Amino acid sequence: MTTRLLHVAAVPFEAARRVPILPAEHRARRLHGHSFLARVRAELPAGWAPFPGGETDALRDELAHCVAALDYRELNERLPVPTDENLARWLRARLRAPGIQSVGIQSTRDQGADLDGGDHAHLWRRFRFEAAHQLPKVPPDHKCGRMHGHGFEVILHANQDLENADMGLDFDQLDALWAPLHRTLHYSCLNDLPGLANPTSELLSVWLWERLKPTLPALSWISVYETARAGCHYDGQHFRIWTEQRFESALRLTRAPDGSPRRRRHGHSYLLRLHLSAPLDRIMGWVRDYGDIKERFRPLLARLDHHPLETLPRLQDADPASLARWLRQESADLIPALDRIDLHQTPGCGVLLCWGQQGPALPT
Repeated sequence: MTTRLLHVAAVPFEAARRVPILPAEHRARRLHGHSFLARVRAELPAGWAPFPGGETDALRDELAHCVAALDYRELNERLPVPTDENLARWLRARLRAPGIQSVGIQSTRDQGADLDGGDHAHLWRRFRFEAAHQLPKVPPDHKCGRMHGHGFEVILHANQDLENADMGLDFDQLDALWAPLHRTLHYSCLNDLPGLANPTSELLSVWLWERLKPTLPALSWISVYETARAGCHYDGQHFRIWTEQRFESALRLTRAPDGSPRRRRHGHSYLLRLHLSAPLDRIMGWVRDYGDIKERFRPLLARLDHHPLETLPRLQDADPASLARWLRQESADLIPALDRIDLHQTPGCGVLLCWGQQGPALPT
């Protein structure tokens, strides 16, 4: 089983654009603006950064250097058709970092496009609905056995080979496909809907897949967020669930050169996602109980939260890559099905450590 470490960075920018290839009546043909987020994933070789452990900062600095040319600009002055896909191409051509796996543009909180080096696009669009449910298979004292509700979020993912096209699916097409499902799900009790007697995140993702895939062949994944910190991905065959944790820690980077501010004691508000891939439990209708995963991880989280990281035994250094490897080692017995760790030291900047069969190309 191959282990892969990807460094990730994200940089925001503000810009205006027109998209002239859209139909005449389309609102995006008019000059309008977005708060964009540029993202990059790279499998960086040893020695690329100024010092060991400085890879995340160096990748972010390189992305920020490229994005500066787009910030507070009218994008049509930089490229004729500034779609998300073409903006990702523009950045990919200018980034001076080795091992780039993908470059992405998120034009709103709810949509974006990521391109790999072969012009293969991963497009995604987020939707929300408000609904109630209860899980009938859980033990009598389980809180999810009581009727309760969520603001569910669903992300539809589409993979396309662009072959030099300016854009893939128009996000309005995804809106149109989602609209009838929204009418069914919004302000409903999921248990009352045919096929959702046991409406776990996993079975809801299957229910959605069966209704969308016939009319959207490019559909590659469905993500269901039951809460802001837990959810499920489904690709028609495989399930991957995740839970999100946060911790506040102090650190020093001991391998930073003398005089670097990173050698001084400082701190981060870390975001950690734990991903698990496993077969569906046909009785319970889930891969694992999110609550059980959190309880298993709680002792390890307590060692991280509000502590200086250099006190952790067997931790080589406190950079994101070293910390992710330490987390994998320490959690192996706690959560055997764990196969990916996302660790961000600042928003969108950190590492993905992947060792499962599904690999790192899954959506985050």
